[in-house]
Amino acid sequence: MTASRSAGAVSVTASVLDATPSLAARDLAHACGAEVAWVVQLVEIGIVEHSPADAMAEPERWRFRGADLRRALEARRLQRDFGVELDAAALIIDLQHEVRRLKAALQADRPGH
Repeated sequence: MTASRSAGAVSVTASVLDATPSLAARDLAHACGAEVAWVVQLVEIGIVEHSPADAMAEPERWRFRGADLRRALEARRLQRDFGVELDAAALIIDLQHEVRRLKAALQADRPGH
């Protein structure tokens, strides 16, 4: 995302990250304040998944989805704020996702929804 200012107005340009792998490993690492080697660890542990088309490619050529960016940022926050290892971060992130999924299912099952 880029922003510019002129005469009190702000112009913002943003890219939408969806299910299409469009984020390079270097960009993912940069967004998290990390190195590509850290992104490789995330892939090895299963926190993020690169595009299946990149299976034989070097890590610098891997592509990621917007959901992977969210998971990587959450892993980084857990490391920074709580000092957890990436294995523990993976478990925490998966459990948080499952709790959100179950809450949504409960809401959908309530009468009147």
